[in-house]
Amino acid sequence: MRFDLVDLQLFIAVADQRSITRGAERSHLALASASARIKGLEDALGVALLKRGRRGVELTAAGESLLDHARLVIHQIDAMRGDLASYASGVRASVHFLANTSGLSEHLPKALAGFLREHRDVAIDIEERESTDIAAAITAGAADLGFAAEHALPEHIERFPFSEDRLTLVTSRRGPFAGRRQIDFQEAGACEFVGLTSATALQMHISKHAARLGMRPHFRARLRDFDAICQMVAADVGVALVPEAAARRCAKTMPLAMVRLRDNWANRRLVICARNFKALARPAKMLVEHLRAEAM
Repeated sequence: MRFDLVDLQLFIAVADQRSITRGAERSHLALASASARIKGLEDALGVALLKRGRRGVELTAAGESLLDHARLVIHQIDAMRGDLASYASGVRASVHFLANTSGLSEHLPKALAGFLREHRDVAIDIEERESTDIAAAITAGAADLGFAAEHALPEHIERFPFSEDRLTLVTSRRGPFAGRRQIDFQEAGACEFVGLTSATALQMHISKHAARLGMRPHFRARLRDFDAICQMVAADVGVALVPEAAARRCAKTMPLAMVRLRDNWANRRLVICARNFKALARPAKMLVEHLRAEAM
């Protein structure tokens, strides 16, 4: 039985998008070609991989199994390409690292910069994901290391604490709640918000908990970084939820008021995680030891 890498990449895209049409678009294939490739996979394996419905597709048990193996195969192929390409460019090793929004913007840059400065023969391929997606990718072997909120990780994933992250409501000094020390998030339901773009990991986390509370926040603006968000808040455009580290940094130069959230989901313990730290390749182990030393 032979597998085409294009077929595996297409299957991953279809599974991620829960749609053959959108999976075909992401794989840059015509819909008819994508459908034929998926059907060919099912015929070759002798089992249905997808349940097709009016609203898209769902994976069968066999499809879930194939997805896990496909991710591992593609990750290994990408790692091989990256390693070989790095020899040509003078960089001899790489680490695939997934991190949530707070990690990328506030907690990791200084630590990663220090590591890269000390280890010029190692490159880090870092990608933003939501913590639950990081957990799934680490479990599937699709990444070497992750930086995620601990509550999103299953017990079998190894981890060590790196920092604490508290989501804080920021408002202008003349805005709503400026005189309060803490509130429940639901109290801010009637406010106008400034937030991250909807595809960012942290915004998806916030939106999920807002929905559980029956809230539908109205966003005046969506931006890509915390500094820009806090500038909008300081100008009294709306309120925002940002990590406390970002709020404190921006409050030093902007007229902002910080209000703690009492909600438990707003307090997150951030960890470095892997399937098995001992089984990591040497460059990833070196990065782990550096991050252990940098942990708060």
